Amino acid sequence: MNIEFKDIKELYKRVLPALRVKKRLFLKKGIKINEEDIFEYLAREKWSKANNLTLSDIVSDIINVKDDVFIGR
Repeated sequence: MNIEFKDIKELYKRVLPALRVKKRLFLKKGIKINEEDIFEYLAREKWSKANNLTLSDIVSDIINVKDDVFIGR
């Protein structure tokens, strides 16, 4: 099944639960970050260079993004 999103806001809403989980994991480690920052970082640094991303790829990227990219922000 191919899922397409009409815009970036729709995609953001779809992956917001995963972003919230990652935010909570960061907070447990003392890293204060919000969902938008995680999403924007991945959109800019990872997804803009990728082709044919699936929803599962995007969620996996959210859950697996490393802490060190946000330390010191």
